[in-house]
Amino acid sequence: MKVLLIDDHTLFRTGIGALLQGHDIQIAAAVGTGEEGIRLATELEPDIVLLDLRMPEMDGLQVLAALKKRTPTLPVVMLTTSEEEQDLLAALRGGAQGYLLKDMETEELISSLERALKGEVVVAPSMTPLLARVAQGEILKTHQRDDLQALLTPREYQILSHLAEGQSNKVIGRELDISDGTVKLHVKSILKKLDVHSRVEAAVIAVERGITKQDR
Repeated sequence: MKVLLIDDHTLFRTGIGALLQGHDIQIAAAVGTGEEGIRLATELEPDIVLLDLRMPEMDGLQVLAALKKRTPTLPVVMLTTSEEEQDLLAALRGGAQGYLLKDMETEELISSLERALKGEVVVAPSMTPLLARVAQGEILKTHQRDDLQALLTPREYQILSHLAEGQSNKVIGRELDISDGTVKLHVKSILKKLDVHSRVEAAVIAVERGITKQDR
């Protein structure tokens, strides 16, 4: 995986670059301005772009728009500190492949990048409830009459309630005293049974059914 990093904070660029390279991810370039990032996205042909939201002169949303115009198939994932609803929605509406937070764990960041490369829209776990509330009434209405408790095993139903609160596999595993790998297998089964393709879609269903705090 070859990543182009666009962020105006030098220390952050250095730190995240070192972390990613430590996990066998190539940094095509790490630049501090949107203009330079747009130019290099064409020249270097990275697999994916990690883009900061708050930058001077040309902010992340402006850079995103320019990138999607020049290279519409290039996945762009926002990496930011902003947990504002309007920023999340503006990024996704602008064509971002994901919206991640800078305080997320390295393993979760790498997993999210890998999923984004496969075409999945990735959202920071803590932002999932917000996205689910926004999406309520817009998708997956076919599940309103489904008996999810009959469809899912008790453990799957329990994990679905955790997904609706935006928890990562590691946090779910810690709270339920099971391994990350076991949680991952349960999540995969949940997505298959609900006929959805992402944790966010599953969370929407959970919020619509009001199961976010049940069966703890």
